[in-house]
Amino acid sequence: MGIPKDYIEFESSLSNREVHGDWPESLKALWHDAKGDWGASHDIAQEMHTDMGSWIHGYLHRKEGDEWNAGYWYRRAGKPFPQVSLEEEFKGIVEFILQQE
Repeated sequence: MGIPKDYIEFESSLSNREVHGDWPESLKALWHDAKGDWGASHDIAQEMHTDMGSWIHGYLHRKEGDEWNAGYWYRRAGKPFPQVSLEEEFKGIVEFILQQE
């Protein structure tokens, strides 16, 4: 399977043992997070020196409960600190990435 066409297809990919190699790093990071591997997700986001990498990095630290660190990364991404649930933010980031592809 190539890049998912929508969030439902992304969710379906979570039954796979490995992330698809052709996906953008941002989508790979979120796939690992959804699979419960925060560390792998963080490692990818940390190497992404872009606004998207900072946004994912902020989300991950927010999920971790480190609001101070999350705030730093949201500011770097040019994003306000989210007022939605982590689940809503996650879905929004995935959908944003898929719209860019």
